[in-house]
Amino acid sequence: MKKTLITAAIALASTAGITSQAHAADLTISCGAVGAELTLCQEGVAAWEEKTGHSVDVVSTPNSSTERLSLYQQILSANSSDIDVMQIDVVWPGLLANHLLDLREVLGDDAAAGHFDAIVTNNTIDDRLVAMPWFTDAGVLYYREDLLEKYGHTAPETWQEMTDIAREIKDAERTEGNNRMQGYVFQGRAYEGLTVNALEWVASFGGGTVVEADGEVSINNQHAAEALDLAASWIGDISPDGVLNYTEEEARGVFQGGNAVFMRNWPYAWALAQSDDSDVRGKVGVTQLPAGGENGQSAAGLGGWNLAVSRYSDNPELAADLVAFLTGEEEQKRRAIQSSYNPTIDALYQDEEVLEAVPFFGTLYETFVNAVARPSAPTGDAYGRVSNAFFSTSHDVLSGTKDGTQAVADLEAELARLKRRNW
Repeated sequence: MKKTLITAAIALASTAGITSQAHAADLTISCGAVGAELTLCQEGVAAWEEKTGHSVDVVSTPNSSTERLSLYQQILSANSSDIDVMQIDVVWPGLLANHLLDLREVLGDDAAAGHFDAIVTNNTIDDRLVAMPWFTDAGVLYYREDLLEKYGHTAPETWQEMTDIAREIKDAERTEGNNRMQGYVFQGRAYEGLTVNALEWVASFGGGTVVEADGEVSINNQHAAEALDLAASWIGDISPDGVLNYTEEEARGVFQGGNAVFMRNWPYAWALAQSDDSDVRGKVGVTQLPAGGENGQSAAGLGGWNLAVSRYSDNPELAADLVAFLTGEEEQKRRAIQSSYNPTIDALYQDEEVLEAVPFFGTLYETFVNAVARPSAPTGDAYGRVSNAFFSTSHDVLSGTKDGTQAVADLEAELARLKRRNW
């Protein structure tokens, strides 16, 4: 099996690399390794191998979605057949569509029947279904039920209320001897995860979605500036300075280790927080993210991942069959029950076994189906640059090098330049 291009791509990737099995295989699939992702992918692939008699090489790609996209673009731009099936972010179909197989041509017109219409539409580019929905995501707020009860609080409804409760409990717990206790942990590194977090803050304050559906740049407004300033106030107060380099897993590590009152993360963290080796097992609650204020609203960033087949695959029909199996109802149900990955099949949100394993799939159903999308659709091929500008500017505010007002004005000017280049 050809690995030359993959090896070269690893050398160009900024941190994590690809690992793979050494044996030759009929197919190669790339999977993420955040939380239980890689294990779940390997288990699903093994079930397909047993069913079909074919063999699959599973490769692990960088956890950072920014780094993973760069790696995929290098591989696809070379028309390489090294990876047959790729796990792609919900904001990438438009960016990668020209390199991906139309799955309806292989699997039939009803290939995506039963999946959330919004995700199917998102994955359909120029009438081509370039990716199958695998799991969806929306940001949620994790909290320590035991600590909120201890100090007489309920789950916060606004960001300011969350800030005040986090500070109170952090200080009190440190007085009692836990000097590692933090109030709030989130994804603060300058990468795609911060784009989602900052979008949630801005949208919850009524500050728009950076670029609106009609292509208008909307970020330069008082509400957006206020949201970013509040987030900056957390650093060194309720959030550690180190949060400026946190991704999902760093935040989960602090929270699951019993050293944070609140955490923003994706639903996958639920099953891990309830695992036998978790320090917070049985002590965690999950609710929607706070609103920006009395006139604000909860805004959960839309996430999720899909499976796509490279146009350069030597075995496209076999690869499509693997995708259909991994994104099917039985496999999505297993992943939901075992590791709290949100299904993309609506019927599973009424499944008793799924709801018993992950109760908030029912209570937060509306949050998942009404999540706020990043502005990938209106900005098209320029989305990567738009996101980079947004998370870099947001990181500047969190780091204290700019205030919110200056940041949103500077960002507007930068995005206006990108828009003039015809996004």
